[in-house]
Amino acid sequence: MRIKTLLADRSELALVGLRAILSPVSRINIVGEAHDAAEMHAQIADLHPDVVLIDHTAEGFGAEAIRDGLRRSGRTKFIAITPDPSQLALMSALRAGVASYIKKDCSRNEIIDAVLQTGDGQKFFCGKILRAIQSASLDVDTLSDHALDCEPVTVSERESEIIALIAEGCSYTRIAERLCLSAHTVSTHRKNIMQKLGVNNTAALVLYAVKNGLVSPHKFLFNS
Repeated sequence: MRIKTLLADRSELALVGLRAILSPVSRINIVGEAHDAAEMHAQIADLHPDVVLIDHTAEGFGAEAIRDGLRRSGRTKFIAITPDPSQLALMSALRAGVASYIKKDCSRNEIIDAVLQTGDGQKFFCGKILRAIQSASLDVDTLSDHALDCEPVTVSERESEIIALIAEGCSYTRIAERLCLSAHTVSTHRKNIMQKLGVNNTAALVLYAVKNGLVSPHKFLFNS
């Protein structure tokens, strides 16, 4: 079965390059190109592609464009293809519902494999994206469970306090005492925070705390 594929990118050069890579593959049928979200949504509704290859970080696109596309055609699968993604970009794409993620500097074969495997109902992450996911301790399954959730990823002031105290090595009991909460409440907050951020261990919370200025990195550099 041929895989109907829609290309969505602001860059004409990117579109030309992807067409050149994918067109010679017999199983891949490029049915259209979109330069912005409105054009993409119109083509999804009209063509019901099997796969949309999208740079969701490009101007005119975004996570909301992916969510809207999935609402228009539940059978369509999204592959994010971006330059070197930040942790936030990865989280945003996975929460929006992308099935696969590759980088723009991936090899020709990886790009082709991503389309073929995603079109066949599988997930595909190139090696570079897998390493980025692992280094950020992102839980792909947890994030995917929240697909189509339109709420932005925000951390409350109380959650920030708890993240900072966890990063400093405080126990649940100590955090509860500091914040006048029960240990059970602290545990619940931690679970909710990890689910919200898409992480699955304390090391990832420490990394988040350092990156967002909740604790000083010098604490970890100079502690013996």
